[in-house]
Amino acid sequence: GKELLYEYCAGRGVPHKRCGKVIVATADDQIETIEAYREQAFRNGVDDLTWLKADEVSELEPAVTSMGGVFSPSTGIIDSHAFMLSLQGDLERHGGQLALLTEVLSVRQTAGGPEIQFADYTMGCEVLINSAGLEAPLFAADMPGTPEPCYAKGHYYSYSGKQPFSHLVYPVAEAGGLGVHVTMDLAGQAKFGPDVRWIDDIDYTFDDSRFDDFVTAIRAYYPDVDPSRLQPGYTGIRPKLSREGRFEDFRIEGPADHGFRGRINLLGIESPGLTASLAIAKRVRGLLGST
Repeated sequence: GKELLYEYCAGRGVPHKRCGKVIVATADDQIETIEAYREQAFRNGVDDLTWLKADEVSELEPAVTSMGGVFSPSTGIIDSHAFMLSLQGDLERHGGQLALLTEVLSVRQTAGGPEIQFADYTMGCEVLINSAGLEAPLFAADMPGTPEPCYAKGHYYSYSGKQPFSHLVYPVAEAGGLGVHVTMDLAGQAKFGPDVRWIDDIDYTFDDSRFDDFVTAIRAYYPDVDPSRLQPGYTGIRPKLSREGRFEDFRIEGPADHGFRGRINLLGIESPGLTASLAIAKRVRGLLGST
């Protein structure tokens, strides 16, 4: 997905940058975990991760304290909104339409194929690709085995003023998320996040009550962080297929998986869903051959 995305951005003029990423161990017992990341990356076809000793991490990121880590030189950042607008342009050039402010109440299977219920009318279709993000499980609720939607909310803080980082810096992942890491936008603005808070309903309200925990998490690898420069940024919600304490990967399911003609479900598409989006699209296109 990463290479497809870079190729697409270069061809369409979507702003992006290969800035690289460092994943660091902040305790001796995390070294083994990061080594496992590297081994898994090789098994997944990612062969450019290099091991860094503590002094080598310091050479790349002098402000970061660690016991060592791995460096991913091909990790990058992207203007996600420009990417989505470009995809919308592709859709419309091929005769597609985007219908906003059109609430879907439910989806059900009929003898003639999928049927979508809107507020004031019903529409049948030959193929329905359910990529509704947080609410995707709701539109597959008529299918046996569809999980209940679960939500993991994350907060991001922006870091004002000049920042010392030249790469993305990630700690070892935590349950339900990637850990409070530092990333940058294309203008060089740094932000820290996300934390993980399990919620029952979709709610993007920013809760500043755990600010001290946030600072503690950052100090584990960036001890000189100035809390006064951390400002509430925004929140995001990851779609999950199970609650805390249990990991379940996202699902890409076609008729061969669930037995419902003309329907494809993308369930629990969280990180790395954006990076993998074009690869997921290729997978979906392959599944369409079996509908």
